Amino acid sequence: MTAKPKPLFLGIDTGGTYTDAVLWSEQGGPKGKVLAKAKALTTRHDLAVGISGAVDAVLGKSATYPAAIKLVSMSTTLATNALVEGQGGRVALIMIGFTGADLARDGLKTALGTDPVVFCPGGHDVHGNAAKLDLSGLEAALPELGASVSGFAVCAYFATRNPEHELAARDLIREKTGLPVTASHELSAKLGGPRRALTTLLNARLISMIDRLVAATEGFLEARNIAAPLMVVRGDGALVSAAFARQRPIETILSGPAASLVGARHMTGLDNAMVSDIGGTTTDVAVLDGGRPRLDPEGATVGGFRTMVEAVAMRTFGLGGDSEVALEDGALNPKILLGPRRLVPLALAGMMHGASVTSELERQLRAPNPGRMDGRFALRTGVPDRLAAGLTAPEAKLYELIGAVPLAIDRLLTSNAQNATLNRLVSRGLVHISGFTPSDAAHVLGKQANWDPLAARLGAELFARKRDGRGQYIAPSPEVISERVLLTLTRWSAEYILETAFAEDGLDGAATVAHALVQRAVDSHPGIARLSVALDRPVIGLGASAPLHYAGLAELVGNECVVPEDTDVANALGAVVGQVRVSAEARVSQPKEGLFRVASGQTVRDFTDEAKAIAAAEADVRAIVAARAKDAGTDNAEIDVSTEFKVSTVEAQRMFIEAHVVAVASGRPRIAV
Repeated sequence: MTAKPKPLFLGIDTGGTYTDAVLWSEQGGPKGKVLAKAKALTTRHDLAVGISGAVDAVLGKSATYPAAIKLVSMSTTLATNALVEGQGGRVALIMIGFTGADLARDGLKTALGTDPVVFCPGGHDVHGNAAKLDLSGLEAALPELGASVSGFAVCAYFATRNPEHELAARDLIREKTGLPVTASHELSAKLGGPRRALTTLLNARLISMIDRLVAATEGFLEARNIAAPLMVVRGDGALVSAAFARQRPIETILSGPAASLVGARHMTGLDNAMVSDIGGTTTDVAVLDGGRPRLDPEGATVGGFRTMVEAVAMRTFGLGGDSEVALEDGALNPKILLGPRRLVPLALAGMMHGASVTSELERQLRAPNPGRMDGRFALRTGVPDRLAAGLTAPEAKLYELIGAVPLAIDRLLTSNAQNATLNRLVSRGLVHISGFTPSDAAHVLGKQANWDPLAARLGAELFARKRDGRGQYIAPSPEVISERVLLTLTRWSAEYILETAFAEDGLDGAATVAHALVQRAVDSHPGIARLSVALDRPVIGLGASAPLHYAGLAELVGNECVVPEDTDVANALGAVVGQVRVSAEARVSQPKEGLFRVASGQTVRDFTDEAKAIAAAEADVRAIVAARAKDAGTDNAEIDVSTEFKVSTVEAQRMFIEAHVVAVASGRPRIAV
């Protein structure tokens, strides 16, 4: 008789450059056991290709029977990277009860860019009383918008106190266009209309990206006969079901970094540490306190935008192995600049496309003088054609010239104006730029060897030919410029870790102080003032390139740097050892004396007794959070309800102002039987 296989857990992390997979078992000690791990290139044109490459390798290494896998959990940096790089689908923002002046608040106008916005009369007051709603302008605009956007974001004035106008607009848009619609009250119960609108706008932009990721993963699992629930890591480190994440993709910003924190704690056992996770696109720095990641009470900040998403207090910097390497403009001794944009490394492009890349680099090297566009290529990302809706004529013309094979930019562009056009295509996520990166520098120095070292060396040689303010080459050889690039990356990493520590301590000017301290630490002439700094806790270095880039980190931050054995799959491991955690909120206000109004979920009810109103609010949130927990993927949630009162005392009499009721449900995800 064949023994029943022990349940196994499959973790997947889809990053900007690599997709990681890890097979983990609860058996094998208090930390369980990693049975196998693998990496494959993230294939943005078809995410299933990268996922299948990593997971198939894990299954092959472990000789695992697919039916033994009882849970699949996934983290991703795709949403984070998209916001850092300014990418995402074109969406229409519907503002109900707001004016054009509100766009100037909380970075909403910057985030909106050239995407359309429609203002409609309506909205509510702080107690949920309605103004007159008029959606005629929206209805008239829908035929044109439906053909030029990928989704809609709807935000109404005080929708957190009464969402009826958002629901009316949502239903109208769905009926007329069939496109995805995000309503702000679904994402946050906090006040602050413009920031709630910003969060809703970003959510709508990310829907198609996360939908493609989930669909690709589900399709792969079905093809491999892995009949297990699929979970996704949220930005606070909690797990939710894939269906839950599809509706609220904004909550997956910082998903990968949050999973890495869970993984870091699991692998090292350290309760207090700075955690720095370096990937291809970003470096994410956070703090572990008492074994738990610090959460940001004000909402996650990504790509310069402060959202209303509860997530780890993570500072995300556009610094990674695939960061764009550039040169400071106009300086006699120009500095190396890194990021924030991710490029396709030349070594990777060379591996995938061979002579079409290396022959162009060699052509540029034969030129007597360096060109401004040397070592740069453009290629399509391979996203569906429908996501290219709404391009201007110049954008569409340039997009047609770019294909799946890298095209040298000095052949593509005929004017400076076209460079701005190309950058807009990049920001829409339609085009990749390939160029010299720290990953290429590592290939030149023999510290990385998984891609094409020839393309990397040719790119480094071209970059070394750039001229300083005196007209001299900035470096005598590819090796010298590559050493400078890697040293710069380590120094910037130290600065970002210290900057995060100073910011967590509430110090102003954190970035300036961190830069000065690191500069003095490596400067051969430190100056009259002697400065030094030391962290009070070690740094946990995560990411496949952490052993390379963090080798010299300890002396710059004044404490040890621990790089765990499975650091290269920390995100994927963290994805399978977490818990489901969801919350629901209700508010009880007093519009007039003796009347207590309960706003919970999509309902608003009035009571004449405070105790009955509070009891109703608590019962509501308990029921709502229980349903959310089930939708999020757990059948055994523990629910905790807390109530915070705002009251005043007038002539020794207690006066009720407001009550905030919060329910939190948590539990391990359900697994396949």
